[in-house]
Amino acid sequence: MTQAFDIVIVGAGMVGAALATGLGRNGFRVALVDRGSAPTFDASLSPDIRVSALSAGSERYLAELDVWSDILSMRATAYSRLAVWDETQHPLSNLFPRKIAEVVFDARNLSTSHLGHIVENRVTQQALWNCAASLSTVSLFADNAVARLDNGQDHASVALEDGTELTCQLVVGADGAASVVRDIAGIGVTRDQYQQQAMVISVRYQGPVEDITWQGFYPSGPRAFLPLHSAGNGESWASLVWYDSPEELARLKSLDNEALMAEIQNAFPPELPPLTHIDARASFPIARQHARNYVKNRVVLVGDAAHTINPLAGQGVNLGFQDARALQNVVREARRAGLNLADPAWLTQYERQRRPANRRMMLAMDVFYHLFSNRTPPLHLLRNLGLGAAKAMPFARNRVAKYAMGIDEELPPVIRQLAERLPGLRQL
Repeated sequence: MTQAFDIVIVGAGMVGAALATGLGRNGFRVALVDRGSAPTFDASLSPDIRVSALSAGSERYLAELDVWSDILSMRATAYSRLAVWDETQHPLSNLFPRKIAEVVFDARNLSTSHLGHIVENRVTQQALWNCAASLSTVSLFADNAVARLDNGQDHASVALEDGTELTCQLVVGADGAASVVRDIAGIGVTRDQYQQQAMVISVRYQGPVEDITWQGFYPSGPRAFLPLHSAGNGESWASLVWYDSPEELARLKSLDNEALMAEIQNAFPPELPPLTHIDARASFPIARQHARNYVKNRVVLVGDAAHTINPLAGQGVNLGFQDARALQNVVREARRAGLNLADPAWLTQYERQRRPANRRMMLAMDVFYHLFSNRTPPLHLLRNLGLGAAKAMPFARNRVAKYAMGIDEELPPVIRQLAERLPGLRQL
């Protein structure tokens, strides 16, 4: 059975579903393919262990898609402050106040109500699936995988495992870091594996929902706190992130909940509220990966299929939403010009917009990774001077905050200059 569409999107995660919704609202006939089932949300269940810090820019995009109100009606936690500080011990630690170089980004200094929202991935994904499914222009092909992709000169076709064949002008790979679409299209990647891994822990703590998310930086990696919603009975949910060596995280994962809770309370900064319960835990390797091209003939990549970054600031999905928004605009303009949706000039314009922007965020995250994940005394001094300068100069601090929120697109000059001096980053 063959069905014809304008665009086939492979991967109905947050980015793919957002792009399908946007294109569907613009009148394109879209096929949205995913090997999984539609996500479900149950308010009585514990939070999803996978959460994202959605920036103000992502909120605007999701509001344009008319899904942000649905997300808020399920679960989303606003945060108005973000704090970072250095927890590395050094010979002079006892002579200076703790967190002497702490930097706090505050929404009040930016004349806004909040910096962003912490949202469970399944909440965002379900809101987007529901919206896409409600559009007559979007057809969902769930529980189905790609068996074959023909990236032809005149059109493209995608054969699914159930025998369905989809023809189209453009195929979008939104199927994650291990993208099948990218591999079939023959698009290579550059990849660097970090020495650290990340462990995510879903916890309850005693106290109200906090309005701050923070990261304390240790030589073994940062330890972060992301606030979630109320759990009732005076308790609240939070997501903790612990970066460390694979060996140390394997040891931690082997502990029972009581022992792990004791380890967390001992190893995390004292700002961590008293924990009462551990619900779930998971660890994953982290890597920086960048596709050598975003476009090949009638195939174009978005989100993690095109790039993955160090998750220090949770910016991955925000970059993916920016990709989706940019591609949606480019494809719409190609149609207005009466051109084929895979016209090289327009798709090249998409890559020229997004590759530099994604590279800038990769560089920013790697600056933090290289500066903070070590015990080298000169770098320890440099990062404390940097944090101290940011603390003393509100203008510079607010520039960084606006960049992270998706308000400003330019990387702050000091971070850009540091990034260009780090090894291995010029090839991105």
